[in-house]
Amino acid sequence: MQKKSVWNTYNETQLTELEQLAKDYRNFLNVGKTERECVKETIRLAKANGYENLDDIIARQDSLKAGDKVYAVNMNKEIALFTIGSESLEKGMRILGAHIDSPRLDLKQNPLYEDSEMALLDTHYYGGIKKYQWVTIPLALHGVVAKKDGSVIEISIGEKEDDPVVCISDLLIHLAGKQMEKKASEVIEGDDLNVLIGNRPLTSDEDEELKDAVSAYVLQILKEQYDMEEEDFLSAEIEVVPADRARDCGLDRSMILAYGQDDRICAYTSLVAMLEAGPQEKTCCCLLVDKEEIGSVGATGMQSAFFENTVAELMNCMGNFSELGLRRALRNSKMLSSDVSAAFDPNFPSFFEKKNAAHFGHGLVLNKYTGSRGKSGSNDANAEYIGHLRRIFDDNGVAFQMSELGKVDMGGGGTIAYICALYGMEVIDSGVALLSMHAPMEISSKADIYEAKKGYLAFLKEA
Repeated sequence: MQKKSVWNTYNETQLTELEQLAKDYRNFLNVGKTERECVKETIRLAKANGYENLDDIIARQDSLKAGDKVYAVNMNKEIALFTIGSESLEKGMRILGAHIDSPRLDLKQNPLYEDSEMALLDTHYYGGIKKYQWVTIPLALHGVVAKKDGSVIEISIGEKEDDPVVCISDLLIHLAGKQMEKKASEVIEGDDLNVLIGNRPLTSDEDEELKDAVSAYVLQILKEQYDMEEEDFLSAEIEVVPADRARDCGLDRSMILAYGQDDRICAYTSLVAMLEAGPQEKTCCCLLVDKEEIGSVGATGMQSAFFENTVAELMNCMGNFSELGLRRALRNSKMLSSDVSAAFDPNFPSFFEKKNAAHFGHGLVLNKYTGSRGKSGSNDANAEYIGHLRRIFDDNGVAFQMSELGKVDMGGGGTIAYICALYGMEVIDSGVALLSMHAPMEISSKADIYEAKKGYLAFLKEA
């Protein structure tokens, strides 16, 4: 049962829509290289489409009614958008959930040091990465610095055309005999991911040699540009990400090459579907969370109480909160846990079972189960729910495919689905297939992006 590419099914109008969506998506990736930046851009788009901050409504003690559109933000790293439906919230919601954190390098809290007249920054990698992929590529610094006076400074270095970039050096091939004998996981160790940021020493007015003069010059630049002292690193969250911009990929421009497509590709298509859907009978939700790459932990991960608490606040603003009502609302909901899957790669065919793998240009991917090997750590969707979704997608002309993440004993992965399933709601993993997942630059198909948006929109309207 092999499905075919959807590219030849599109008319000119659809191809125009596809290219516009891809262009807007590339822009989202370029302005949202961290979870904070994604939340900021999501708020901008939400406000432009009539959404109001739930905190403001609570502060005014206003009530919510059918058709109202609100959003809630958690620590600037997690956001939920709701469009209130005409039915009681107890009858459940239609939820699109995705994550907006991506693999990267984080600066340590005491990162700056100097060695051999070079200034460097210590890092700790975040999420699953092949560490050797992060050396010798142009990198940018993004994040925030929280000062003791309560002010917060935004940092972005390496994105503008005239910005400098930073990088991590690698051992030259001429001396790398022993290095090349190591396992790939050991060629570059975590403690070797030190970011090179300077080589020019600061000159003293007293014509005397300064200790750590290169680091001193870097600190002078940070002071001049960001009013930042070295001790401010203690309360900073600065991420090291690829400096490259999202680009069309392929001579036919059929694909996108970009950093952070896991999982911002699903976050953006879910957001666009949410903004287009408008009010429905069921309350609709677009939930974009943090920390999925490290287990959905912490105050901004899916395991936190943010989502549950926010739904409780919604019900309270609608005048019908009760603990039992909240439990019913969560249990009766249906969700697409939108995360990327692995596309079949002809360079590595032995790692996939071809007929159960996702293929570029074949549409939205559904993963009945995830996990690793014996489905460990998996959400496993009900057959009845999959049948329900098949009807919706077929009725709305949405191309979709079923997939597993590689061969049974090759590995695997998980999403936020199993956490949401604990409420008793129907959940299935869905998303877009990628090549080079978790690499600094990942590859997606524009056709799959377009079908994902169509599928998410159909879900919100008919699930």
